Amino acid sequence: MKWKFQHSILSLFLVVFSSCSSIEVFNENNELPLVRPYQTFVIINKEVGMRGFSSQFIDELVQIQIQETLENAGMIYDSKQPDVVIRYHSNEDIRQREVINNLNPYPFWGYRVYNPWIFYPYQDNRISTSNYELLQVIVDFIDPVQDKFLMTLTGVTEVSSPKQKQKRVEKTLDSVLRFFISQNNQTRN
Repeated sequence: MKWKFQHSILSLFLVVFSSCSSIEVFNENNELPLVRPYQTFVIINKEVGMRGFSSQFIDELVQIQIQETLENAGMIYDSKQPDVVIRYHSNEDIRQREVINNLNPYPFWGYRVYNPWIFYPYQDNRISTSNYELLQVIVDFIDPVQDKFLMTLTGVTEVSSPKQKQKRVEKTLDSVLRFFISQNNQTRN
């Protein structure tokens, strides 16, 4: 009985924290279909020295993560004759949202029974703003022979603090690369 209780608490904890961090991946700009498996790749940002992120540290981490993930999936880094050219960049947009803190979330019942003046419709609700960053990790997969896009994968997430940015970029990039690897593996079958 104790094990079931601990297991249910742990699963509830995981559901709550995994639902807070959503990452969406969009597949766009498909000029060519994936008809053959791609074995070799090159990261054009690394070869040319082009940064895709505002932070040089995060940019280098992205290069390392792309190369390690694709090599672990069985692809080979080849800067001379690659099957697919990879280019990445980001869109880091700072935004604000309004947060409305109502004093009484149930204004027409509850404490109003005891004190009819507790709900006053003209009261000033506490409105504050919070800053966040809409982060898009955009990875282009290009066929170098035909010079057309195989796909552009865009991972979108929100970052609420600078400390959190590196982890969110890594998770978003991981989702994007897993999508590409699954599509590439389907062409092998």
